[in-house]
Amino acid sequence: MLKTRIKELRTTLNLTQEEFGQKLGVSRGVITNIELERAPVKPLFLDLICDVFGVNRQWLETGEGEMFQDISEDLQFEKLCTEISKSDDTMIKNAMRLYWGLSDESKKAVWDFVKSLQPPEK
Repeated sequence: MLKTRIKELRTTLNLTQEEFGQKLGVSRGVITNIELERAPVKPLFLDLICDVFGVNRQWLETGEGEMFQDISEDLQFEKLCTEISKSDDTMIKNAMRLYWGLSDESKKAVWDFVKSLQPPEK
């Protein structure tokens, strides 16, 4: 059922109804009504869910296939930048602005440092 898959998506993303709704531009009540099948889900809303969360439309509608669609690294980056620009996280916004203004040599030094913070692959 569609309502079950929407709830499964929301819980997989570890989002409350409030958070899920905010990312889609609707209230918690709308998400509650969808999950309880009190309100129909319009095709445009399904499009929005797929676009915002990278969901495979076939899975959302039928339960077949993978939950998430494969998207290119460029599209993933574009979505991330959109999320950051809409967020209230001034620290990441300022860090990105500062990084963008660095020389190529300084950018490489920052990149080398960030990579050194990653745990080694097993």
